[in-house]
Amino acid sequence: MADLQQRIEALYRSDLRGSALLIICLWATILFVLFMTWPYIPQGGIKTVVAIAAAAVLIFNTAAILAMVKHYKEDKEFIYGLDIKNADASRNRKS
Repeated sequence: MADLQQRIEALYRSDLRGSALLIICLWATILFVLFMTWPYIPQGGIKTVVAIAAAAVLIFNTAAILAMVKHYKEDKEFIYGLDIKNADASRNRKS
């Protein structure tokens, strides 16, 4: 049983790292596009709309990823236990 808990924790930590990387890439990409296109936006009103849209994308996508991580933490025994069970069953069928 301790081995199962260790495997669950390893998968959870892996998902945490992946979600952190996704958030970093999301912010870097959106901010890069925003800064690179900023000089080409002709009017101040359009700049405001673009900045608000970029902020909305960043806030809502970051919140969604953090909510996913929270859900994974709450149900990690079920989620990862099921993944491990299926992976083990698949491995046993192949051998």
